[in-house]
Amino acid sequence: MASVWKVVVFLGLQFATVVSQAQQVDVGSLSYWNTPDQARMTFDVTESPEHRVFLMNNPPRLVIDMRNAKAKRALTQPPVDHPLFSRLRYATKDNNDLRVVIDLKTPLNGKTATLRTNIQDSHRLVIELLGKSTFVTAKTEIINKIESNAAINKSMNSTLPVNERKLPSIKTAKPIQTSPQKFKNIVVAIDAGHGGKDVGALGANGSQEKQVTLAIAKKLAALINNQAGMKAVLVRKNDNYVGLRERMQIARAAKADLFISIHADAFPNETVKGASIFTLSEKGASSEAARWLANNENASELVGGVSLGDKENVLASVLLDLSQTATQEASVSVADKVLKNFENIGELHHGSVQKANFMVLKSPDIPSILVETAFISNPSEELKLLNSSHQIKIATAIFSGVRNYFDKTAPVDSRIAALDL
Repeated sequence: MASVWKVVVFLGLQFATVVSQAQQVDVGSLSYWNTPDQARMTFDVTESPEHRVFLMNNPPRLVIDMRNAKAKRALTQPPVDHPLFSRLRYATKDNNDLRVVIDLKTPLNGKTATLRTNIQDSHRLVIELLGKSTFVTAKTEIINKIESNAAINKSMNSTLPVNERKLPSIKTAKPIQTSPQKFKNIVVAIDAGHGGKDVGALGANGSQEKQVTLAIAKKLAALINNQAGMKAVLVRKNDNYVGLRERMQIARAAKADLFISIHADAFPNETVKGASIFTLSEKGASSEAARWLANNENASELVGGVSLGDKENVLASVLLDLSQTATQEASVSVADKVLKNFENIGELHHGSVQKANFMVLKSPDIPSILVETAFISNPSEELKLLNSSHQIKIATAIFSGVRNYFDKTAPVDSRIAALDL
């Protein structure tokens, strides 16, 4: 089989309605054809789906996204002896969009092109991979009107060799080259609490919170950076002092999708123990909103992708409130998932997510959580916090919660979304 392939996508459809109308697309049967240097898969669809097709590597796979689409029946797996396709998986994302992932037996090097044509009596989404070329060619599929649906289905499911079937005639158009699909990383800002002159809480045996938080933050960053599609940004990398608002600004400058502040708690009673997870309180959100609306230094800032500087006060207030509401909901969702993981590595001081007016949680458009990992003032928990193995457990608990959150909420243009399934 050729080791270099190109991807061709062409769609058979009827323009019975305006294409921009979002109609439910039912995906029916799926069939495969192949030759030594050509592989084709054809989806029967009820309407023209808005779609994208792209290649991924490590491991190699082909991804097909169809907007507002659902599989009406189980999609057919590729034949065991298929020269290119290995295994097919699919799922509906957010109860709306269909993602199909085909594991490939060899890495592909190609780009995507799409061409829509007016076909009568048939709706088909056809993806074709051609060997021995690095360019993309768009092709127009012409299907004779006299073909009945039964005949089409019979042809699609035929066991005859490819060269004995009557495949749809193909008219070659001019070659098209398109840009590769680009995806962004999910950025997680990790804030190791305290630092420098601010040592934080003191342990029962004299350990300092700032040292523990930095050690855990670095381990969490390593886990995140080892995850394809995610990137960690450490607010502080060393034992240096960073102001509270500066921590928020570092996260904003990095265009963080999530902010995590790591701390260790303390209390005069040494028997108090357990972890807690915090998000911003409503009071804290309200006071921060007032500050953003009143402070001219924020006029050029984007909040949730929207500038407030050129908006009337009432409109700016509404936009900021909407952004904060979405941010707080996301913060609680992340916090819930992290908290559940902490149940597996130790005791919880609070069994539910807590709310507080912590400064570092006040970004209006970056979901933010604060993790009190344990009570450093408790002698037994202090020993655990100083133990590298336990620090890894804490970092893993946080990472797993974060990964679980983004598994379900990653932006469509993120690499994590493309890696799903």
